[in-house]
Amino acid sequence: MSGTTFDLAVVGAGAWGTALAILADRAGSRTALWGRPGKTAESLRQHRRSPRLPDIPIPDSIEIVADLTALSAPVIVMAVPVKALAACAVSLAPGLAPGTLIATVAKGFQPESGERGTALLTRLIPQARAGVLSGPTFAAEAAAGAPTAATVAFPDLADAERVVAALAGPSFRLYTSADVVGVEVLGAVKNVLAIACGIADGMGLGDNARAALITRGMAEITRLVRAEGGRIETVTGLSGFGDIVLTCTSAQSRNYRYGRSLGRAAESHPETGDLVEGAATAEAVKALGDRHGIEMPITAAVTGVLAGRITPQDAVHRLLARPLPGSESGSALGA
Repeated sequence: MSGTTFDLAVVGAGAWGTALAILADRAGSRTALWGRPGKTAESLRQHRRSPRLPDIPIPDSIEIVADLTALSAPVIVMAVPVKALAACAVSLAPGLAPGTLIATVAKGFQPESGERGTALLTRLIPQARAGVLSGPTFAAEAAAGAPTAATVAFPDLADAERVVAALAGPSFRLYTSADVVGVEVLGAVKNVLAIACGIADGMGLGDNARAALITRGMAEITRLVRAEGGRIETVTGLSGFGDIVLTCTSAQSRNYRYGRSLGRAAESHPETGDLVEGAATAEAVKALGDRHGIEMPITAAVTGVLAGRITPQDAVHRLLARPLPGSESGSALGA
């Protein structure tokens, strides 16, 4: 590393990590982007392009780094998948100063423990303060300068505002929240719901079915947010309803595409479960709901399909065969 003092560092050079580094650079922050040592980092340095965002150049002002143990900045964005979060945190921890702000963008729970990302970061990097960045964001659109909005949540709103100052720009509008729990739960469960919507569309069940799944899925999500201590109003915000609509209706969503391929009974899927965060975290979501005694039939159906216990056709039959519920209490937020 050159010894440059960075304002912000992004850990993870996938599509969203690269986009966030580009957005931070546009916001005037001195930015580092960490890519895996070897081929990934060298390719980024040489070509200034990510294979995930081939049409968008990485500005020369962004420094590509490969030594995670030496990376340090007052604001760190963890843009790695849920399954890689712990290993990256362990490598990063020794070089971070007390009070470093770390925002994770991973949407999901730890598969084995069900631990939320901020809880894991707080445990492994106790000198830092952990939060989350989430919302309806497709990397290619954000990096290209299309209007994009998201939520930055930290227990202390002043910390969230510091992250916003390092990232926000004319096309990237960021809102602050203190509801870290609500934002993280929403980010995890909406991916499971997106798989369900993809399955329904792959089976050709129609727009009515997708609308019903989204609405009833929001009811499941609301129950879990409430049980975990999150705020109900977060469900209707960017990290809730906004992200649900985007992820459950667009073919740009890996989770939706994966579900659609399952619904079509494709022999090979365009995405693998390792790359689809909803697939990686579905069992953990179901387990969390079970611990709270919460009824989550859509989540249960998705986990059954992913595990091969039931077919998509069986899942639809089970959902339709459930006892009639009576009153909907006016909206998903009351269910």
